[in-house]
Amino acid sequence: MLTILTVAFVFCAYNATFWTIAVEIFAGHLFSLFGYISAVFFLTLAAFSFFGLPWLVKPFLIFVVILSSVSSYYTDNLGVIIDRDMIQNAMVTTVTESKHLITAGFVLHVLSLGVVPAVAILSVKIKPERTLWRFGAPVLTILLSLCLAAGFLMADLKSYSATLRERKDFMSAFQPGAPMVATIRYAKMMMRSSNVTVAAVGRDAKKGPSYNAGSKPVLTIVVAGETARAQNFSLNGYDVQTNPNLEQLPIVNFSNVSSCGTATATSLPCMFSKFSRDDYSYEKGVSNENVLDVLAHAGLQVDWWDNNTGDKGIARRVGGSRSFTQTQNDEFCASGECMDGIFMKALEEYSQTITRDTVLVLHLIGSHGPTYYLRYPKEFERFTPACSTAEFKNCSPVEITNAYDNTIAYTDQILAQTIALLTKEDRLATSLLFVSDHGESLGEKGLYLHGAPYFMAPEYQTKVPMILWMSNAFKAQFSIDQDCLSEQMSDPLSHDNLYHSLLGMLDIKTTDYEAKLDLFASCKDHQKIAQN
Repeated sequence: MLTILTVAFVFCAYNATFWTIAVEIFAGHLFSLFGYISAVFFLTLAAFSFFGLPWLVKPFLIFVVILSSVSSYYTDNLGVIIDRDMIQNAMVTTVTESKHLITAGFVLHVLSLGVVPAVAILSVKIKPERTLWRFGAPVLTILLSLCLAAGFLMADLKSYSATLRERKDFMSAFQPGAPMVATIRYAKMMMRSSNVTVAAVGRDAKKGPSYNAGSKPVLTIVVAGETARAQNFSLNGYDVQTNPNLEQLPIVNFSNVSSCGTATATSLPCMFSKFSRDDYSYEKGVSNENVLDVLAHAGLQVDWWDNNTGDKGIARRVGGSRSFTQTQNDEFCASGECMDGIFMKALEEYSQTITRDTVLVLHLIGSHGPTYYLRYPKEFERFTPACSTAEFKNCSPVEITNAYDNTIAYTDQILAQTIALLTKEDRLATSLLFVSDHGESLGEKGLYLHGAPYFMAPEYQTKVPMILWMSNAFKAQFSIDQDCLSEQMSDPLSHDNLYHSLLGMLDIKTTDYEAKLDLFASCKDHQKIAQN
């Protein structure tokens, strides 16, 4: 009986989003709605009954209500879908990043809908039963529940099957089924990839003829943005001037770029890998070298500086990463985490020491939410009023968007300052390529933040900015026609292009390269390069 009551409570207390979608799908078809919900109820009861033994039932049910209270808060308030990738995001996040998601509203929700029901379950006294009934009751419940679930499903199987194919967000909103299944899938993924052997990629890589004896040392900075969405860049037509600095510079702005994923844990390793979005998987990412390895094989110095949650293993074989996140600095790190301005002094000193061809990756904190207001200095708050809390329910849509736009404008400032620094380095051939890992939802259709499954993610989460700047010395040394590149500004591009475009841009020769994915392939004077 305790299990049945808990299942009923779970359906009522933790599944607002699930019920909303159900009513929408089965609008005008009350019997179909009743049949489907009944089937899910009895399937859930069957699953819970596997833990129906006296010494298991209470710990399991307490776990269920605590888990459901946590997951339902994010699903119902932020539109978050908890799938395998979301579990992966949670597992690799840092305390600094995750603490902003633990708000007063979250704590109140978990206390009232998690802790209180857990205490109630704990206080229930289970009467001792005979051994046969103690073991037989759960088995009987499982069998009876499965039969009833099958009966309800078979009553309208064709319609239910079509619904599940077309509305994958439906069962993804069911608590606690979605997070429990996602956790199992994540565990299986990690087990499969626990003892992989890393396959070599581009071990034959070498510098092309652009690197002749008289050429300048190369410094290319790859800026990996965080949570910047293309729709809020004034360079792309946004009616708020979020890019006043970049608009004044001789850049190439690629305005139609799609991300590999909707969260850093997927997108970041994917964009540096040789795999396309359709072909990429976590297992392939960790079991194959990436473009940074290829550049290192060719003899370039490769460094990674991080003001985020780490390099996700991308820089492991090229010396690892230098973290700036815990730097003691009153100007940029007063809140306990650093703004991206923390890079600038170190970058100026670094650029003056370059004597060999170098690629530096800067991993920004960028526009990471929900605390957008911590990503830029207070005096940089251009767009007001701006949301100054992680509790979005306490802010208007305008305030949330203003705070986010301030982060984009600050990223514009950081990129412009970096370009200015590179421009001054006359003894180097310099360039900068900026691309964000994924976008962000700001409340459109009830969705906030990012991490939605790609099949249902809005373009706000998948369309990202990509910006290129090259010094005259760099363009001359690598014989790159910037006007030609500008003709591709509105072409449909993606993270798939990054690996091959970096190799093409830097004239690195390897068999692990596809010219068709290289933005620079048709915009170089190859005859002139050969004469260098």
